[in-house]
Amino acid sequence: MELHQVVERVRGEFLEMPGLRLTLPQAARLWGLDMPSCEAVLETLVRSAFLRRTASGAVTRSGG
Repeated sequence: MELHQVVERVRGEFLEMPGLRLTLPQAARLWGLDMPSCEAVLETLVRSAFLRRTASGAVTRSGG
């Protein structure tokens, strides 16, 4: 699967579960990604302001 496809899949998961909060290892396990690929997906969504990083390093939906 290409990066943009995975990004859209992950975006969909966060839209379906607005309170979802995941660490990088949790996200990688959930979506079956290696750590570098998962970090790239999450960073793409953080840079677009769809996700934000919490003080503990987890990611959650911005404004949610």
